[in-house]
Amino acid sequence: MGKNIVEKIFEAHLVSGELKAGSPVGLKVDQVYTQDATGTMAWLQFEAMGLDRVKVPLAVSYIDHNMVQSDFMNPDDHLFLQTVAAKYGAYFSRPGNGICHQVHLEQFAAPGRIALGTDSHTPTGGGIGMIAIGVGGLDAATVMGGSPFEVNMPQVVKINLTGKLPRPYVTAMDVILEVLRRLTVKGGVGRIMEYGGPGVRDLNVTERATITNMGAELGATTSVFPSDKRTKFYLDAVGRPDAWVELSADKGAKYAEVIAVDLGQVEPMIAQPHSPDNVVTVRSLGGTKVNQVCIGSCTNSSYQAMKAVASVLKGNTVSEGVNLLVNPGSKQVYEMISREGLTADMIAAGARLLESSCGPCIGMGGAPGSGQVSVRSYNRNFKGRSGTKDASVFLASPVTCAVFAVKGEMVDPRDAGIEIKPFKEPKKYLVNRSSIIPPKDDTSGVRVIKGPNIREVSVKEPLCGVIEAEVLLKLGDNVTTDDIMPAGSKVLPFRSNIPAISEFVFSNLDKTFSARAAAARGQGGGIIVGGENYGQGSSREHAAIAPMFLGVQAVLVRSFARIHRSNLINFGILPLQFEKAEDYGKIESGDRLRLKDIISSMEGSQRYQVENMTKGYTFGVVSTLNEREREVVRKGGLLPYTREKAG
Repeated sequence: MGKNIVEKIFEAHLVSGELKAGSPVGLKVDQVYTQDATGTMAWLQFEAMGLDRVKVPLAVSYIDHNMVQSDFMNPDDHLFLQTVAAKYGAYFSRPGNGICHQVHLEQFAAPGRIALGTDSHTPTGGGIGMIAIGVGGLDAATVMGGSPFEVNMPQVVKINLTGKLPRPYVTAMDVILEVLRRLTVKGGVGRIMEYGGPGVRDLNVTERATITNMGAELGATTSVFPSDKRTKFYLDAVGRPDAWVELSADKGAKYAEVIAVDLGQVEPMIAQPHSPDNVVTVRSLGGTKVNQVCIGSCTNSSYQAMKAVASVLKGNTVSEGVNLLVNPGSKQVYEMISREGLTADMIAAGARLLESSCGPCIGMGGAPGSGQVSVRSYNRNFKGRSGTKDASVFLASPVTCAVFAVKGEMVDPRDAGIEIKPFKEPKKYLVNRSSIIPPKDDTSGVRVIKGPNIREVSVKEPLCGVIEAEVLLKLGDNVTTDDIMPAGSKVLPFRSNIPAISEFVFSNLDKTFSARAAAARGQGGGIIVGGENYGQGSSREHAAIAPMFLGVQAVLVRSFARIHRSNLINFGILPLQFEKAEDYGKIESGDRLRLKDIISSMEGSQRYQVENMTKGYTFGVVSTLNEREREVVRKGGLLPYTREKAG
């Protein structure tokens, strides 16, 4: 029987388990990379293991999120990340070198390999033909320590591409928005999206990377393209020809589902507030006034994207009612467009050029004004993520965004009367590694430097046989990690200080939560109740660590997003799902719940009886923990579990 691309890569890296959908598998990992918003905790966790050096072939510590240095905290984290990388044998990408996913694609990503990153948009690497998966920091730390990566084998869905994009006004961003329109933010849960078909040849590597990057919004484990002649062309152009291998699905390869997309029928699309799957055509919103436009992020900040934007802006002027911000994805991209005079074209048109970082995408500056309409070529438009709660944030392609900036309103770029130069993929990219510090062979003299805001790792006590706790908060569907643990310039600097960051848990939804949770900690702790797809969005494990620190014992929902479920397990919080969906509607905040015989139930059927002590009835919940996950939760989390196994 023929094999698909996912099966081929997984088989080549299989350490344990069976490649059967839903079964746990252990995989050897080739590359691990972190970024500063999640990397501080990941490296503290690695350090706590007591090892001398990372045990994966390649590890990289990036700085790209916490770039605003309004006080000592962010620069202290940067110095910690540089010294800890030097101590333990990782590459270090300096501040200003670029967004981790864009830089990794340029410098390290390779077809046929497996990479983990402590960021949900790690699947960007799937554009080059690798399995690249976003994970929590503790998962990354244990893999850097030599453990295999363990995951339940996802289903593989083929997205069969035909035709060619009607360039230059329709882009790869429009393709993934169309897929999101069809499948929603829950459409990829438990799945890997594998792209194939004759239309693949129409897309170059950076276009493919845009699609795999935003595949994270589907809830997919990852997305992947074949490695073909276009992949080889890109790797030759970035000076890494030896990294190329050909990789494609066999004839007769099996898939759980096949979804057809005709590239020739895709038109300019836009995601409306406040979800990436709330997608309509740009034309349907024609005439809507725009106040702010942001172009860049890990989704759309490539050399190709920047050239298209410069082509739109050249000879034009940003509308007087629009604030345009542009952040190229890497130092290399920035230098290339600067040498070609494209930055001058942008500046002359009225654009504000930001440094190569995540910037406004993570709420680190660039917030829109009160009630304003902001259109961004980014990947997420969750309510409040921009830094302004009442802003209306839309998502669109870089071309569409640039046209909006000039016109001051939403208009289909095909109708705007603006000519865009066709893009020709360069045979040679500028290659500049001056801001990447390689690992050191002799680390004996290296001292890890920690500022006063960097605290030790918090660890939970082992699981008890009984949980009796208050429902601290009841939430609806599609709760995001931004809802649980906000981002932005006020919160992000506390990523290495769990007691301090815990004060912000659920602060956008309930400003009293942290105080109530702390008060409940001495009375059995707390329970969170949620609906479908709880914990979607970022990989930020702080959305699990901080609730754990506040005494949350269990999270009870209709369904979980993959990464957040893993993070809850990693920090010893019991992830439970309603056995009957209607029981969700009976619970209210303030109810006191009692679960008994937890250990025996977990080791047996994984069905638990919950007594609502406030209302006087019982109902059933279940867990779906595999053998390793059960043991991790029992021990109080992955760190104590790993320490015990090591010895």
